[in-house]
Amino acid sequence: MSEPTVAIERAALRDAGELMTVQRAAYVAEAQLYGDPFLPPLVETAEQLEKVLGTDAVVLKAVLEGRVVGAVRAQFSDHTCLVGRLVVVPDLQGRGIGRRLLAALEDEVAGRADACVLFTGHLSETNLRLYRRLGYAETHRERVAAHLTLVHMRKPLVPAGTG
Repeated sequence: MSEPTVAIERAALRDAGELMTVQRAAYVAEAQLYGDPFLPPLVETAEQLEKVLGTDAVVLKAVLEGRVVGAVRAQFSDHTCLVGRLVVVPDLQGRGIGRRLLAALEDEVAGRADACVLFTGHLSETNLRLYRRLGYAETHRERVAAHLTLVHMRKPLVPAGTG
């Protein structure tokens, strides 16, 4: 018996509630790691997420048997893709869903951006390993609080049809 396939699709406004649930579930471990229950993904409101979904941002979702199990979003600054909120439900982390979401996002924005940039916390070793494995290189670190330093990373994109 083969494992069910995870589908990567564009998220729509109607997905906002499920996306919020997945995001909050995924960031609980980060909040515990940093001792900070007020990380932006945990306090983002449904209205804020709906506003993002109504812009030119790219928001992808991972769906398994009708359940939203992951998501990632991107906004743009000139020719740079700003990747954010890569999340996978805790019970399915470590199964390649995050990698597939990020790869799909990179494919989606390749003609529109020259590079993708993202950040994660300095203690988030699993995230850092994933991003390095996928070709992201650290550009700089930014201390934003006594307990949190953001690690900024960048990956150049190959334009579609030239790779």
